Amino acid sequence: MRISGFTMVKNAGKLYYPIREVILSILPIVDEFVVALGDCDADDNTQELIESIGSDKIKIIHTVWDITKWPNGMENAHQTDIAKNACTGDWLIHLQADELIHEKYHDTIVKNCAKYLNDKRVDGFLFHYKHFFGDYDHYMNSHAWYPYEIRIVRNNPDIHSFQSAQTFRKIPNFDGFSYRKKEGSEKLNVVKLDAYIYHYGWVRPPHLMQRKSKALDTIHKGANRVEEIYSNRADYFDYGCLYALPKFSETHPAVMREMVKKLFWSDSLHYEKGYVPTNRPPMKHETSKYRIISWIEQNLCGGRQIGGYSNWNIVR
Repeated sequence: MRISGFTMVKNAGKLYYPIREVILSILPIVDEFVVALGDCDADDNTQELIESIGSDKIKIIHTVWDITKWPNGMENAHQTDIAKNACTGDWLIHLQADELIHEKYHDTIVKNCAKYLNDKRVDGFLFHYKHFFGDYDHYMNSHAWYPYEIRIVRNNPDIHSFQSAQTFRKIPNFDGFSYRKKEGSEKLNVVKLDAYIYHYGWVRPPHLMQRKSKALDTIHKGANRVEEIYSNRADYFDYGCLYALPKFSETHPAVMREMVKKLFWSDSLHYEKGYVPTNRPPMKHETSKYRIISWIEQNLCGGRQIGGYSNWNIVR
């Protein structure tokens, strides 16, 4: 059995993506790790960060992004497919450039990949999510944040990255462009693992969080629209009130220890009760609707999500 890891990335260094740590977090359990490396800016050092790992398991594919040809976030899916299609493993572990897997889950992953290798009912594996927010000590448990996602898929050419690369679907006879078209696509049949993806996409210095958000919005909405949206906003991101967020009391992946130690923006965060940001619209988890739903889930439903996002069929 062979296992591949893969990701796509662009400008990870200048936007504070932990790309080096992402790769290292699963490198011990994969036979190769494929990176679709986009056409980074001249002042970015993503390639150097990846090459500093010094592993012959890593394969870099240089790509050029085209958000005109693949608009509305679909370039993310297209780039993910480029990396996926270059993988040679039986199972393919997809980590986005801000997602890590704790080493304590390595055995679970390898054992389940072996267990279901020849079970063709299973297209992939579903992971729980831990979304860190603001710093490394707080995480989201709001209905507004997805609690699960597919992060391992079988090496099947009909399986493609979907929408803006959040998930995967089967798309037979795929045209290479219609990553958001549900018609003619199929949900994957997956096994839910007792393992978490640690998502650090919302943990970075406030000025870089704003720069990252602007870059991501450009991929989804286009440069002109983004200039309008951000024209009256501050040049830093206000994380809002962290007071009510649950505290993380476990350990981060070992490869994240140095990044956790380097957190230097605590003085820019707001832990005081009742703080309300004034320089941006409310995020979903800050609105009354999602606060009420989340309270019901956490206090009356034992943490079980009511309805919510689901793009898979669970194999029992």
